Amino acid sequence: MSDNVTFKNWFSQGGSDYARFRPEYPAALGAYLASLVTDRASALDVGCGTGQLTRLLAEHFTSVVGADPSASQLASVEPHPTIRYVAAPAEQLPEDFAGFNLITVAQAAHWFDLDAFYREARRVSAPGGILALISYGVMQLDEELQQRFQTFYYDEIGPYWPAERRLVDEGYRTLAFPFTAFPTEAMSINLAWPLEGLLGYISTWSAVKKVQDAGKSTLIEAFSQDIRRLWGNPETLRQIVWPINMRVGAL
Repeated sequence: MSDNVTFKNWFSQGGSDYARFRPEYPAALGAYLASLVTDRASALDVGCGTGQLTRLLAEHFTSVVGADPSASQLASVEPHPTIRYVAAPAEQLPEDFAGFNLITVAQAAHWFDLDAFYREARRVSAPGGILALISYGVMQLDEELQQRFQTFYYDEIGPYWPAERRLVDEGYRTLAFPFTAFPTEAMSINLAWPLEGLLGYISTWSAVKKVQDAGKSTLIEAFSQDIRRLWGNPETLRQIVWPINMRVGAL
């Protein structure tokens, strides 16, 4: 893996928090992805992190492999009888990988060297294999919380987001995708979280890590205080929605 790709691996630490606080994908997403292929023998989830999407694929495919370069992320996965996890970067998958009917990337493709990854995806794909790049966009909160959140996200920590985050905000529409794209279904992640869930999720953001590294933690502390006040009882469950965006095509 190149030094550039290593530098961009923002999630090389903190796998336990990532597993605890990152939102889970809906079961409908796993079913939709499985519907894209006629042969469900094997699927590969690249940049799998702690396995949020990988576990969904295991409900539909005979065997599933999850690949991620981060030992911390892989140390936090839940063991599953039909899933094999492998430490490997997207741009240099193991030589013996081959014959995957479906290859997925969830909330990670914007970090990849896409040219190198696409070469690898073509190499390890089964004939007629499908590639699906999935991301979830900026979360939407209750109306009374939304304005404060937007100020925090776009104005206060906005300058600390890595440039690649723009691709997520744009729903991957501008992501290089040299394949004939399929139409996709509209989906979203819909969860009811207490305050701890929201703040824990925000703590996993790459921009938050950069704010802390820059010695600007007061931005995060001020937002936390404001959102606690607006939230009320921290155990109150509030609805949070993330739009799911996809680019899907044949390899």
